Amino acid sequence: MARRGFSQWGNDLHTGRRSYNIVGRRKGFFAVSLVIVALCALVLGIRGFNFGIEFTGGSEFTVSGVSDTSQSIATEVVEKTGVTEIPRVSSLGSSAVRVQTVPLEQAQIDEVKTGLAEAYGVGADAVTVTTIGATWGKDVSSKTIQGLIVFVLLVTLVMTAYFRNWRMAAGAILALFHDLILTLGVYALVGWEVTPATMIGFLTILGYSIYDTVVVFDKVRENTDGILAQKRSTYEEQANLAINQTLVRSINTSVVALLPVSSILFIGAFVLGAGTLRDIALALFVGMAAGTYSSIFLATPIEVALRDREPAIKAHTEKVLALRAGAEAGEPATAYAVTGKLLPGQHQGHAAQPRRRKK
Repeated sequence: MARRGFSQWGNDLHTGRRSYNIVGRRKGFFAVSLVIVALCALVLGIRGFNFGIEFTGGSEFTVSGVSDTSQSIATEVVEKTGVTEIPRVSSLGSSAVRVQTVPLEQAQIDEVKTGLAEAYGVGADAVTVTTIGATWGKDVSSKTIQGLIVFVLLVTLVMTAYFRNWRMAAGAILALFHDLILTLGVYALVGWEVTPATMIGFLTILGYSIYDTVVVFDKVRENTDGILAQKRSTYEEQANLAINQTLVRSINTSVVALLPVSSILFIGAFVLGAGTLRDIALALFVGMAAGTYSSIFLATPIEVALRDREPAIKAHTEKVLALRAGAEAGEPATAYAVTGKLLPGQHQGHAAQPRRRKK
């Protein structure tokens, strides 16, 4: 029964029997998004990012095959070597520990490696050491920014050419930055390390956000094709209909995408302790959820707000509303022009003639 009810709901949305006035309430959605973006920007300014060793540089020790994954053991070993900065220690599953420190001299590296092996009761070959320079992290950061800039430019050009409308490209880009800022803010709030896997997640959500928005815009273009040649509905109403017609699809696509990502996030964060899985899954989960919201409540409403400023669209809207008001007053010609249906007792010849006033 529930499945049949959901299908009927979807059919009602597609045919227009049921409709949610999303575009008409766009100012409220804009206000909510502005507040969210402002809060995320505030979090980014106060907390900042917890950059991983790949960006800051340092030494990383991985101890495998341990029976006790207590993090305090590793902290004490590093402190005994004279390192003043507290190391970052994390458990990798149930039998491994990762220790990240500031850049160390070779003598300090050997001392920490030996101390970790003795403290955790494993052989020296069970402790692997990796030294990472900060320049590599800077290169990753610069490449990510370059990729973001190129992506935005290409999306703007392609969408403008495909839809023959720069307003749709503007709506998509603004929704895209909304998703990105929201994801960055959540990441800063949680405080998880920003790693190269995180950067991959950030870039991946860009494509997902644009894809979902393009699907809605394609329906908007279909519904509004030749909008000025008719007088039954406004551009805003047809765009809102497009959102309702694609609403079920957006929900289904989001659920299908978020289920595996949430599984990876849970397994990576709580079961395996795999930092790479956790880092990329959090970015994907937040970004996909934000992309679903923005494609419905932001992208198309922004595009409609821009289109309503066009003289032709504005004049057409006023004409449709005026004719609709006349139809509600019972004027035959106006009712026929708006609904395409004759009033009771009228034929097309009557409808074509304006009502004469009695002297």
